[in-house]
Amino acid sequence: MVSINSQAILLVDGYNIIGTWHSLKCIRDKNGLEHARESLIESLVNYTGYKGLESKIVFDSHYQKTPSYEEKLNQKLSVYYTSYTETADTYIEKFCASFPRRNPETDTRIIVATSDQAQRHTVVGYGAEWLSAHALEKEIDFTKNKNKRNFRPQQKSRGRFLFNSLDSKTQQALTQMRFGS
Repeated sequence: MVSINSQAILLVDGYNIIGTWHSLKCIRDKNGLEHARESLIESLVNYTGYKGLESKIVFDSHYQKTPSYEEKLNQKLSVYYTSYTETADTYIEKFCASFPRRNPETDTRIIVATSDQAQRHTVVGYGAEWLSAHALEKEIDFTKNKNKRNFRPQQKSRGRFLFNSLDSKTQQALTQMRFGS
C-alpha cells in the first residue's frame, strides 16, 4: 500500500472509483449518479480532513457541453469537472506531466487513485504513484474506523435502560407518574 502523508497530492478519478466501489455502484444504481458523486465526495472530505491531505476529485463532464470548473470544498479538497472536450484521464495525466519532479525542498508526491490500468502506467511513467480504487477504499475505511475509536465518548455506562440515563429529577417524576403518587 502507498504511504499517504501531508506531503502528497491525491488525484482521484471520480467516475472510475464510483464504478469500482461496490457501495458507490449500489448508490448510483438505486439513486443516480449525483448521489454516488456526493457520497464519494463526503468520504473524501472526511478522509482528507483527518489526514490533512491535499486532494482533488476529477470528474468527466459526462457528455455535457460545459466548460471546466473547479469547486473548492475546503482548504485541502477540491472537485474538478472537466470541460466537454477533456476526460478525467487526460486532466490527471496532464497534471502529472506538468508537475515539477520531486522538489528537494518540499518532496511533494502525486498519488493517483484509479483502477484504470492504462492510466496507471501513464501516470507512473510521469513519476506519480498509483493507488487502486480498492486500496483507497480500504485506506478510507481504516481511517474512518480509527477515527471512531479515537473519538468515542468515554462515558461511564449507566446500564442498558433509557431510564438510567435520565437525570434524577426526571427519574423521580416518571416514578411518580408510574405509581400514581
